Amino acid sequence: MSPRKAVIATLTAALLIGPGVAQAATPRTTAAPAPARDRAAAATISWSLVRASNPTEDQRTAYDLITKAMNAAVARYNNLSDLGKGITVRYEPGVPTADGNINGTIRFGSNRSYMNERTALHEIAHTIGVGTSAGWSRLGGSGTWTGAQATALVKQYDGSGAKISTGGGHFWPYGLNYDNEWSTTAADRHVHLVAAMVRDGL
Repeated sequence: MSPRKAVIATLTAALLIGPGVAQAATPRTTAAPAPARDRAAAATISWSLVRASNPTEDQRTAYDLITKAMNAAVARYNNLSDLGKGITVRYEPGVPTADGNINGTIRFGSNRSYMNERTALHEIAHTIGVGTSAGWSRLGGSGTWTGAQATALVKQYDGSGAKISTGGGHFWPYGLNYDNEWSTTAADRHVHLVAAMVRDGL
């Protein structure tokens, strides 16, 4: 392909990426891909926002904040894990905070303080099975996560005495249950732990 055609193709691809779609940066490399037999198919998390056809100012503001939060959270999941899920997001002012369901839906209420990446990461975890799946009940129902991979990972992070506590459909540390738990490190560890829980049988 000529350099000019390559530039046009890149610009066209960029224009096709609309709001509500987060994509991980593609590393630029000239190395040949590994043979198909040596590669596992990487899943991705994708999402879409249900929008009113004629939104009010309140809805437009909420849509902008939710889009920013979800794009950041989905990009983090896609950069740090091979988890896959199709998620539908709705703005529903009557929801007190935000919630996520294993059926792939996330709802944000009208409280703008929850329209952030921390909340989006937390709710994505619920769509994947944290607090919502049979595997969660089996492996986390005792108040302590018993899956070997996530347990080994939290010990790597916090020392040999560390454990993952569970309750009320949530986990800690690194569950990102409250804004005061937020840091870039905690967000990355959250994604890694959720992926390890899935490997454990979440």
